[in-house]
Amino acid sequence: MTKPNFDLTGRLCLVTGATSGLGRQFALCLAEAGAEVVITGRREQRLAEVTAEIEAAGGVAHPQCFDVNDRDAVTACIDHVEAEIGPIWCLVNNSGLSILSRPEDTTEEDYDTIFNTNVKAPFHLSQEVGRYMIKRGQGGRIINISSVGATTVLKGTITYSMSKAALSSMTQCLALEWARYGIRVNAMCPGYIRTEMNTEYYDTEPGQAQINRWPARRIGDDDTLNGLLLLLASEESDFMNGSLIAADDGQPLGM
Repeated sequence: MTKPNFDLTGRLCLVTGATSGLGRQFALCLAEAGAEVVITGRREQRLAEVTAEIEAAGGVAHPQCFDVNDRDAVTACIDHVEAEIGPIWCLVNNSGLSILSRPEDTTEEDYDTIFNTNVKAPFHLSQEVGRYMIKRGQGGRIINISSVGATTVLKGTITYSMSKAALSSMTQCLALEWARYGIRVNAMCPGYIRTEMNTEYYDTEPGQAQINRWPARRIGDDDTLNGLLLLLASEESDFMNGSLIAADDGQPLGM
């Protein structure tokens, strides 16, 4: 029996929103698996810190500081990476944000901010990377980070959940359009995972009460998605396309 091979040596992976949280963890995981990693974000100092962390562990990182909502910067980054660093094998569309608000209180600015970051930016990144993948004719991987909110009603996050549902739909549309080129487009749909942005809340009484409502009474850690990430980034996912994969520990069952 042939063992699964998640070795990414010789592959170049680009991770957006890699300065903290899941993006940082994704970059560390891919680098540990042998990939060279292009890490992007708006905070130059944090990019430098993550780069140093990857290099200290023996990996290779290429920091690129830009805002995913700047279309010209996106195009310039992908052109630079392809010309100066190497062909992108895997794009991880991780950048995203949420703004808590009731439907009647959601402003147009909030709506546009969320959809620009969670839907429009991943589409433009996928477009730019996809064009190069198609031209090369060697296939590739695009991994979109969706959410349990794409299919489960989360109170107070209507615009966020709508955007993640759109991202999931985009995943399947791209999978259909680009299947003939060997480009596999899939999405992770994580549940609640502890990150530096929410850890303070989950240590409070309301946060603990929320955790206790879930079937396993626990929250995911930042490395919870490592196995799924490596599967989708590697050749082992060659027969997976347009998949929306829940990684939520059954949390929706207790919501």
